[in-house]
Amino acid sequence: MSAPQATPHAVTADTGSRPSLTVLSGFWPAATFAVARTMLAADPSLLLVRHDLAGIRDGVVRRVVRSGAGIVEDVRIELRHGCASCTLREDVLPTLVRLTRSQPGRDLVLMLPEVVEPEAVAAACTHCLVDGAPITELIRIDSYVTVVDAEHLLDGLASTDDLTELGIQAAEDDHRALADVVVRQIEYADTLVLWGQSREGAFDTGRLSVLLRRMAPWATQLRLDGDLVDASALTRQLRRTRRHRPETPGVLVRGLRGYPLGTHAPEPDCGVVSAVFRARRPFHPQRLHDVLEDVNAEMVRSRGHLWLASQPDTVVAWEFAGGGLGMGSLGHWLVSLPTDRWEQVDDHRRLAAAMEWDPYYGDRHQHLVFIGLDFDPAELDRTLTSCLLTDAELADGEQTWRTYPDPFAGCFPLHPEELTDADPEGARPA
Repeated sequence: MSAPQATPHAVTADTGSRPSLTVLSGFWPAATFAVARTMLAADPSLLLVRHDLAGIRDGVVRRVVRSGAGIVEDVRIELRHGCASCTLREDVLPTLVRLTRSQPGRDLVLMLPEVVEPEAVAAACTHCLVDGAPITELIRIDSYVTVVDAEHLLDGLASTDDLTELGIQAAEDDHRALADVVVRQIEYADTLVLWGQSREGAFDTGRLSVLLRRMAPWATQLRLDGDLVDASALTRQLRRTRRHRPETPGVLVRGLRGYPLGTHAPEPDCGVVSAVFRARRPFHPQRLHDVLEDVNAEMVRSRGHLWLASQPDTVVAWEFAGGGLGMGSLGHWLVSLPTDRWEQVDDHRRLAAAMEWDPYYGDRHQHLVFIGLDFDPAELDRTLTSCLLTDAELADGEQTWRTYPDPFAGCFPLHPEELTDADPEGARPA
């Protein structure tokens, strides 16, 4: 079977004439708001937009707009539906457009509530229309900045709580884990701000910095002690950087589209280890299932995609944080699709597949990244390698693989119209 071909497409230059929007996220609002206030102090013309979701399940949201001089707006809004996505669609985006039109020439900072993930905002900016057009026609999204509090970061990454248990869910059906929110805020950012100091001292703060670099090697990182901050210097590092690349995919499909998924750094740096596992052979479903707990026992984060011998058509998503592993469908491998459907797939996806196409496996492969403290990457590699099909099993062929006992049977359904890079909303604990 031939490899897929990518189709080049034109890129439109950004004129820079639109006002700039910086999106601030972070699970610890005191640290995030401290960064926002510092930016306001450096530029009196800047406007900060912030929404309080404390009453969202009752359909009430409080919107506050402020400048360096004080509060510009403080409004209580009643929404038809009480959820974060409705707030984005019904008030956040319209507010940004209104301010751009009524306050021309003023840049904006949007500070997200602590449970909102920046990727959801990026999707809303792309797909939700205001007055019949996306807001990016009026506003240039400059950067997605995530602020992490050094004092609480490790606790957040290790937490086994979910938002519902904590009473801070963004909707009635919001069952996300706290750790999942924290890692997704970190991984989507193009800029990370490590705010403050660890309770354990300077070495531990340095270790947190290394951990963030391993979790999001694509992001620019800034460290601030929180006591004395140069507002002008910080603003120059955070605003009008043009770091946001809207074409960059979410972390779970980065590897499928040829973007870096993580770094292979097996030698500990302040105790932090990052290991990349790649292979072409499929996993035996039962052997993989048997080691799921072991391979993540010492991890802070693992992520990526894989394929199972028993389900050879499906790209399986893998993400672990806070003690919980989620797996779900990312759609079809290209090799399982008729060639006339390849044109419907994202160009980057097809180009990445073409560059590593194998005559036997096609584009199917394993690509997983593990990040943790003081684990043995060689032992991890041996464990995962032992889960791959042996030469004898490989020789049995795909029809035999499909008959293997499969603890994952029914977990990753594929729909006829589904291609690839689907959002793995169906991810479930493994």
